[in-house]
Formats: sequence, structure tokens, C-alpha cells
Amino acid sequence: MAVSAEFKTELLATIPSLRAFAVSLSQNADKADDLVQETLVKAWDKHASFQMGTNLKAWLFTILRNEFYSQMRKRGREVQDSEGIMTERLAVHPSQDGKLDLADFREALEMLPEDQREAIILIGASGFSYEEAAAICECAVGTIKSRVSRARARLQDILQVSGEADYGPDAISTQVLGSNAA
Repeated sequence: MAVSAEFKTELLATIPSLRAFAVSLSQNADKADDLVQETLVKAWDKHASFQMGTNLKAWLFTILRNEFYSQMRKRGREVQDSEGIMTERLAVHPSQDGKLDLADFREALEMLPEDQREAIILIGASGFSYEEAAAICECAVGTIKSRVSRARARLQDILQVSGEADYGPDAISTQVLGSNAA
């Protein structure tokens, strides 16, 4: 639908008043210009809904005011992060690798003899000291230490782990996530 000449003329005549209102709302000339431009674009797009003979200026001011408040609400939800610091903190390693590793570990743990499994769970997972674990298992501290040592060695064999580099994220994930890889 074509825009009438009367609409165009009234629209152009209202621009200085729109700009003054936008400056009073935004307190910034650049933001005000953007706000006026957005208002004019919306008014042009919706010109068919405006009835000639009614108050175009009031209609345009309403559009501008609504656009200003919409932008303010949007800014209230946005976080300024031009340096990417917040984004870096949000980056995490994919959880599926950890879930698969845990499933492999549980399977390997079940392959251990019961006395070794009990000892490594008491020391490694439950946080008991060797003395406390020995008291729980009713055996000597040296026996607990031996069981834990054999359990660790057996788990390394089963899981084919040779050192710390075999734990955690792979090299590609570490590069992608940068300093958050630890």
C-alpha cells in the first residue's frame, strides 16, 4: 500500500519534536537519534494502521516512548561483556565425556577384589585416613595401604591410565575453552 503525501509531510514535520523527546528520555544525542530512526521505521512500516485526520504526532510519540521502554527493559537483561570475561566463566567441558569416564571407572571398580575395592572406597571416596580405614576393616594399617596401592595399580591397568595427562579434558577441548580447562 502506498504512503500518502500527507502522511509523509506530517511525518517529516514531526522529526524535530521526536528528536527533542528522545533526547529528554535517553539523555544521549546518539541514542536519541537511533530511537527516532527506529520510531520512523516502525511508523513507516505500520502506516496503514494510522487513520489520517487523527493526531499523527501523538501516535509517533507513543511509538517512540514504547520503543524507549522496550530498549530499557532489554538493556536491563543484558550483561556488558566486551572483554569476554563473563563468557569465559560460562564455558564448560561437555558433560558426556565425564559421564562416560565415570561409567568406565565404576565398571573397573567392580572388577577389583572386594577387599581392594573396600579399601580404595574408604580412602579415596569416603575420605577416611589409613588408620580409620584399618579400624573399620579390622586389619593393620599396612594391610590397608597395600590394598589401596594394589587397587590403584589395578585400576590404572584396567582403565589404561598411565599418568595425569590421561585425566580430564582432551587437548582440543582444553584449547577451545582456554584457561578454564583446569
